[in-house]
Amino acid sequence: MKILITAGPTRESIDPVRFLSNRSTGKMGYALVWAAVEARHEVRLISGPVSLSAPVGVDVIYVLSAEDMLRAVQDNLEWCDLLIMSAAVSDWRPSSVSAVKLKKANMSGTLELERTPDVLQSIMSDKGERVFVGFAAETGDPVQEAKRKLVEKGLDLIVANDVAADDAGFAVDTNRVTLLFADGRREDWPLMSKVEVAKKLMMELGL
Repeated sequence: MKILITAGPTRESIDPVRFLSNRSTGKMGYALVWAAVEARHEVRLISGPVSLSAPVGVDVIYVLSAEDMLRAVQDNLEWCDLLIMSAAVSDWRPSSVSAVKLKKANMSGTLELERTPDVLQSIMSDKGERVFVGFAAETGDPVQEAKRKLVEKGLDLIVANDVAADDAGFAVDTNRVTLLFADGRREDWPLMSKVEVAKKLMMELGL
């Protein structure tokens, strides 16, 4: 099977020095890449800026912004049978980007923002027979928001987790997830390593 996986954060520039981003380190996404390679599938990885190495033999497309991520997914979607969107794509970006470093004395203290493109909603019409899997990194009650995303983004499966948890959020090696399927099924998985989550998810997908 040909699997396209996105991982890591995106960055939205304010000026050549500053940017908006999030705490994602890409560990979950890269674990999925390793699991897919181990299961002998063809894998392409679209990665935001992380400090991780992909397995040898994996085609890696490095991106920076949400717009970059969207273009890379669009360019590679026709190739894949399965898309796993585990990247933490920034929801907002500055409405204008300065070509030079903004000086503190000249800044108003207010940053005007605009929405970034929603990658999954942008490609819904091109889904066809492909399987789409999304991730919902939330706080508090991640399941309710994941249910909304499952429907609005046309997903076959969404994996939700509470990133406010010390042992299952960003920058740790473990995760505790809930799987919500388009057919209404739900599975709650206990705390395990992100590598174990990745391997179990591959088996859940019949891979």
